[in-house]
Amino acid sequence: MNRFIIRLSLLIAVLLASFHTAAQTDVQFSQYYEVPSYFNPSAIGLTDFLRIRGGMRMQWVGIDNAPRDFVATADMPLKILGKRFAVGVMFDTDKAGLYSSLNAGAQIGYTRKMFGGNLSAGVQIGFFDQGFKGSKVYIPDDDDYHDSNDDGIPNRDIHGTALDLAFGIWYSHRYFSAGISATHLTSPTVTMNAESASGGQTTEREFQFQARRTLYFTAQSNIPINNTLFEIVPSVLVKSDFSFTTGEATVRCRYDKFLTFGLGYRWRDAVIATVAAEFKNIFIGYSYDYATSAIAKASSGSHEVFAGYRMKIDLSDKNRHRHKNIRIM
Repeated sequence: MNRFIIRLSLLIAVLLASFHTAAQTDVQFSQYYEVPSYFNPSAIGLTDFLRIRGGMRMQWVGIDNAPRDFVATADMPLKILGKRFAVGVMFDTDKAGLYSSLNAGAQIGYTRKMFGGNLSAGVQIGFFDQGFKGSKVYIPDDDDYHDSNDDGIPNRDIHGTALDLAFGIWYSHRYFSAGISATHLTSPTVTMNAESASGGQTTEREFQFQARRTLYFTAQSNIPINNTLFEIVPSVLVKSDFSFTTGEATVRCRYDKFLTFGLGYRWRDAVIATVAAEFKNIFIGYSYDYATSAIAKASSGSHEVFAGYRMKIDLSDKNRHRHKNIRIM
């Protein structure tokens, strides 16, 4: 297992070293700690529960065609030949202006005990789909700066799909967890074809979109306050595509593992307030971002809502050989 992790880590380093210019791809969620497997495919099966999370982000409310994002994740542990494995799925959509993207993947991970905690490695394989609504492009004929017949602007709806891969390592202890991962490992290039007719002839134009390889680091800790039902939960997320780097830190206070509230800050972007509740395996959370940049003059902020459910998965062997026989007399 150690050699496996070392080799895959070296593979990530080689792939990241070959990074070149492309567009940033992954969505930023303020409640990143609720969907760790979205950023890191090894963050699956960390508990003995089937865990489902879904969320929606409405960014920069008040600005027309601002980004609207949706994410869903699910994961569960498995026990095969006495070893602990995990499987998961992730799905997200992003719409901004005339652009839309869809990212989906299946995940598998392996966990073993190490250094008093659990070390996990996971991979994700899926696809990345990019679309552009060329049918909604409008350029006035009397525009002095743009040509309504510009071949560089598609006038029909187009989209394309490419294979997408991710890999990560995650270490979890009783009081803390941390992980490093890389998404879009192959920097997939999506090719979109558009046909146009002119002078009785049909021509095909090709447009390309390339997803950036992105490196993530996430960490979280649980700090109980003695003789109380409170605990402090600090967390951080840093991401970089080696052209653009950003990070955020969040401090939450949880009461009796039921009610959580906290504050966060995203570097040069926003101050975040969050509140969440969990009752009988049902979770719901809300966060509000107030922009600290000039965009605050045009937007009232960003809103994010998450919901989830978890169900206990029994990995023990106590019921493996139990049989139930119903005899009808």
